[in-house]
Amino acid sequence: MEGNHTQTEFILLGITNSPRAQMPLFVLFLLIYIVTLVGNVGIVTLVRVSPSLHNPMYFFLTHFAFADICYSTVISPRMLADLLSEDKTISFSGCMMQFFTLAFFATLECHLLAMMAYDRHVAICQPLLYVTIISSRVCWQLVASSYIFAFLSAIIYTWCTFGGSFCGPNRIDHFFCDVVPVLKLVCSDTHSSEMVIFAFVTINEVGTSVVILLSYISIIRTVLRMCSAQSRARAFHTCASHLTAVALFFGTAFFMYLQPLSSHRSLDKVASIIYTMVTPMLNPFIYSLRNKEVKGALAKCRSRFFSHWQQKSFVIQNTSGSSQVRKPMGH
Repeated sequence: MEGNHTQTEFILLGITNSPRAQMPLFVLFLLIYIVTLVGNVGIVTLVRVSPSLHNPMYFFLTHFAFADICYSTVISPRMLADLLSEDKTISFSGCMMQFFTLAFFATLECHLLAMMAYDRHVAICQPLLYVTIISSRVCWQLVASSYIFAFLSAIIYTWCTFGGSFCGPNRIDHFFCDVVPVLKLVCSDTHSSEMVIFAFVTINEVGTSVVILLSYISIIRTVLRMCSAQSRARAFHTCASHLTAVALFFGTAFFMYLQPLSSHRSLDKVASIIYTMVTPMLNPFIYSLRNKEVKGALAKCRSRFFSHWQQKSFVIQNTSGSSQVRKPMGH
């Protein structure tokens, strides 16, 4: 996959050059990363142990949370280390691998969000056929196809980005190896590569967003025909979490990747922080704080844990108490 390049390493310039800002940013982003890991691992674990959440929507959500974990882990540890180190070099192969992994999980999230929208569409618009249409086999087929398509797209993105000649500067004006700052270092003509990348980004982001849009147009039409105001409110409430996640992810993604190379400005780093770090941190809260099913499952797990802990403590106390009153033998 490596093209005709002469560079063996790059230098990531990072988020800021100010020494005073590096330690506060390190603490802030470390906390964000920890919350991201705890929140998304918590979502995956909760869905696994709660029978009430064993349905297609939460099956897709576990893969989405897994993608968030990997997505954030590709960026955060390296960025945190660079904030504390003067040596910010990254090898050519390391930079390429970081970009490939990021492109893979970003594309995967696009498709998972589209699947979750389609799932809501079937659940609200065709509730009697929901079990038949969104069967367990169909869920696995949809997720598997998303992984395959994301893998193939990531290969194409990586080839177009790193397949040129790198014979000039090696300083990447970013805190990770992203397509725009890397392409700026290519000595050869990048027009064809940019067009291919733009086409595949359009297929992935615009294509999946169209699926989401059409799903919600159908959902809105169905909900507006409902006679009961309570039913309409309940239907909209089931979609609120997903719509919030879609707005966060696609809003920053469109800003970053659906504009010409020459149009990118200093706000790109802020947008990158939002979609690589802040959004994966917020997604578990979006799906737990605004979702009655998740909150109900969490409450059941909490009560079950405390009940088990109290029973165990009671057994230990009784055991220790009986041993204390037992008289020693031989006296």
